[in-house]
Amino acid sequence: MIAAARGWRSPTVILLAGAVVLSLSFGIRHTFGLFLAPMSKELGWTREVFSFSIALQNLVYGAVSPFAGRLADRKGAGPVVLVSALVYAVGLLLMANAATGTALALSAGLLVGAGLGGTTTAVVFGAIARAVPPERRSAAMGIAMAVGSLGQFVLLPSAAKGIAAYGWSATLLALAVVAVVVAPLSFALFERIEPPASPQATMRLSTVLGEAFSQRGFWLLSLGFFVCGFHVTFIGTHLPAYLTDRGLDPGVGAVVLALVGLFNVGGSYAAGVLGGRMPKPAILVGIYLARAVVIALFFLAPVSEGSAYLFGAAMGLLWLSTVPPTNGTVATMFGVRNMAMLGGFVFFFHQIGSFLGGWLGGRVYAATGRYDLVWWLAIGLALLAALLNVPIKEAPVARLAAAPEGA
Repeated sequence: MIAAARGWRSPTVILLAGAVVLSLSFGIRHTFGLFLAPMSKELGWTREVFSFSIALQNLVYGAVSPFAGRLADRKGAGPVVLVSALVYAVGLLLMANAATGTALALSAGLLVGAGLGGTTTAVVFGAIARAVPPERRSAAMGIAMAVGSLGQFVLLPSAAKGIAAYGWSATLLALAVVAVVVAPLSFALFERIEPPASPQATMRLSTVLGEAFSQRGFWLLSLGFFVCGFHVTFIGTHLPAYLTDRGLDPGVGAVVLALVGLFNVGGSYAAGVLGGRMPKPAILVGIYLARAVVIALFFLAPVSEGSAYLFGAAMGLLWLSTVPPTNGTVATMFGVRNMAMLGGFVFFFHQIGSFLGGWLGGRVYAATGRYDLVWWLAIGLALLAALLNVPIKEAPVARLAAAPEGA
């Protein structure tokens, strides 16, 4: 064992607490697209101003993740989640009072991004992977991601109603309170990280990174995850405005994103379970191919409430279902001792994609008044991601093959 439970902190408690942390953290994050139109209109911004802040948020989120993961691998996930939750809440508080693009970039971009880096998958999945045996690891990640999706389903319609009834600023203040709730949940994730069986098993940071960076599969997995980030942030940030541009009621976008969250429960759980029964890279190939088809059908078909709701349901099945097989592949290849950090590096590529998806959507719209170019790019990238995952071999590196790591 690498992490030992402390008293009441059983694997089940760690799994449930981690899942709720993901639910609240992701749930808040996925509401931001609802604020694009009302904040831009009231404050006189172009969509590019808001889009840049969300893009910056995703870049900071990804940049912080490896460092947060390294701390969690060495000191346990609990302290990292605790501090990050408080930073997240402060960022939302300041975002609620942002009056300029610079203030929005510092709050929604820098602080919220940093808070997300320590309250989502890299850190939480590392704790779960250390707590459960290898044969249950993929299913546990699927359960955590499935429960994590419920936050999006619950908070999106709640945020939409809050904006309509009380305005965007008051709604952001309410979300800051939700972020504070993550802090006490962190106490379930305080771990006792056991030292390796022998001093020789301790790996320096440069050695860990050198081993990972020498594996072609690590880079292919990271580049594929880049595409996932592009899709999630472009759709999550710009879909509500896109639907409004096409003549639909503003509430439709909130319902569509809520459906994404609801159906993601089933998609993430299924991906986690399948990951224990078949090669995880093959699952990723199927997910990205399905995304290409779903996005193409939605973009090319006439837009209506019905087509939007169908898109939300279909995309939901594929939304974050990439996360369990991606993180599971990292664990299989490199073990769990440094999983949070290595998962954070893979996730950094996801967030580079998120930066481009969020920013490019606003930039293209500002230049052309349409999102067409970005939709076509999303389809092409989905096909590319499927191809990138084809050659990945889900096998332990030589170090683990010679001396398997404990759970």
